[in-house]
Amino acid sequence: MPYRILIIEDDITIQTELRTLLTGNHYDVSAVTDFSEIIQQITEQKPHLILLDIKLPQESGFSLCSKIRSFSDVPIIFVTSCSTDMDELNSIMLGGDAFITKPYHTAILLAKIASLLKKNYPQSEREVLECNGAVLHLESGKLEYRGLQTELTRTELKILYYLFQHAGSICARADLVEYLWDNQLYVDDNTLSVNINRIREKLSAIGLNDFIRTKHRQGYMLWS
Repeated sequence: MPYRILIIEDDITIQTELRTLLTGNHYDVSAVTDFSEIIQQITEQKPHLILLDIKLPQESGFSLCSKIRSFSDVPIIFVTSCSTDMDELNSIMLGGDAFITKPYHTAILLAKIASLLKKNYPQSEREVLECNGAVLHLESGKLEYRGLQTELTRTELKILYYLFQHAGSICARADLVEYLWDNQLYVDDNTLSVNINRIREKLSAIGLNDFIRTKHRQGYMLWS
């Protein structure tokens, strides 16, 4: 199954160029046509990555990025003619993952897309990991247990992916934080605790209690 990429660009020429380029590189590509219903299209299509312009008909790409980040961790690449340092800084501060100016170099754009997809969807997106009856679906970002499922944010998915990969071993908090930072998820020790607690609440809701165990002054370990 190819990765889904959503183009949010009102210039039809550029939109067509991007669609042709990405389709030719085996991505599943769609583009926003109704700029008054962008958020609805994102929630319905659930793209793996978004290419976002700054200057759009209804609202700026900055405003849109902020709204997306309120409910989704999907990787966002700004592809724009706005090229000041402040534009790039704003894109980062609002949750963008990369900033590429027009006219863009196709090889650089493709490399950045591939890099972000690899970092945010570890190994094959079809991969499924299992531990003690719990099944982690990397493609859909869900965890399943005895027929019940819970949806995970990108950060929660990455945390569980790391824990599943090290099932049976104690995972030091510092190692987890470093792993998330390396994958461009900016978390500190406190943020890690918050995410672990949220994961535990979601797991408890589907009957998976005490799955992530805290080892005092050491880290976390999956019940296996």
